[in-house]
Amino acid sequence: MFGLNKSDTPDALDLLRSDHKEVDGLFKDFESASEGASATARRALVAQICDALSVHAKIEEEIFYPALRRASKEAADLLNEAAVEHQSLKDIIGRLRAAPTSDVLYDAGVKVLGEYVKHHVREEENDIFPKARSADIDLAALGTQLQQRKEELMGRMQRGSKRGKVSRSARGGSAESRA
Repeated sequence: MFGLNKSDTPDALDLLRSDHKEVDGLFKDFESASEGASATARRALVAQICDALSVHAKIEEEIFYPALRRASKEAADLLNEAAVEHQSLKDIIGRLRAAPTSDVLYDAGVKVLGEYVKHHVREEENDIFPKARSADIDLAALGTQLQQRKEELMGRMQRGSKRGKVSRSARGGSAESRA
């Protein structure tokens, strides 16, 4: 994936849709694995979910949402709602990262996160993406920017996980960037 040339990079909406499908698959994996799976396996799946969602939210907040906000005044309210939803997702992700898998609310937290993500994805794909398609945005160039930033953040997470921690920037940034 790191050796993509410009023609291999999906446009912004295709890239974001692909992320949505990937996370949906991870939630399905967790659902099927949680019955009888070891705590380590469950924790690893939840870590993948949280990492994927954190990176996805970060690239949307840093690149996609600002570009659409500049190009379409009609999208402002939707983008404001999406930003609030991202903060709620980050709060749930933070609780899941901190909770032991033995916590009686752990699986419920993952389920609620999954439902919340499905709702958010539906709104993005049905309401926000059409506004982006009709706005004056170069979705191919935006896709390239999103892909590059995603790769950078994933690289930070991989380096951080080798050291036993995830960088603050890859997880979602500072308190100021989340406000």
